[in-house]
Amino acid sequence: MGFWIFMMVTVLLIPLSMMIFGKMFSKAAPAKINSLFGYRSAMSMKNEETWKYAHTYFGRMWYVAGLIALFPSIVAMLFVLGKEKDTVGYAGMILCLVQMLLLFIPILFTEAALKKEFDKDGRRIL
Repeated sequence: MGFWIFMMVTVLLIPLSMMIFGKMFSKAAPAKINSLFGYRSAMSMKNEETWKYAHTYFGRMWYVAGLIALFPSIVAMLFVLGKEKDTVGYAGMILCLVQMLLLFIPILFTEAALKKEFDKDGRRIL
């Protein structure tokens, strides 16, 4: 049971982190454009307007992706409750790998939205 609890906590780290940071980013981008924290891409770092737009868009996407991943992850882990350690470990590993894909998918949508909303120099398209 101890290993199952450990794996349950591990499996919930990614969706909960996505939800927390997604909510933070959707409410407010980091104050200054920087290369250490936040949604950093060549397009998002063009100017203040692209920086804020990218964080708002990405934050919403990440929050929703985290929410979508949370409940199926809980249900999947409940199915392996009481099973052998190997079964629990493999289930947790597979869930974490799927969740890691969900970490990156919003980047594709955010970059597409930035390209649709701004030109290559970061000026809003009218």
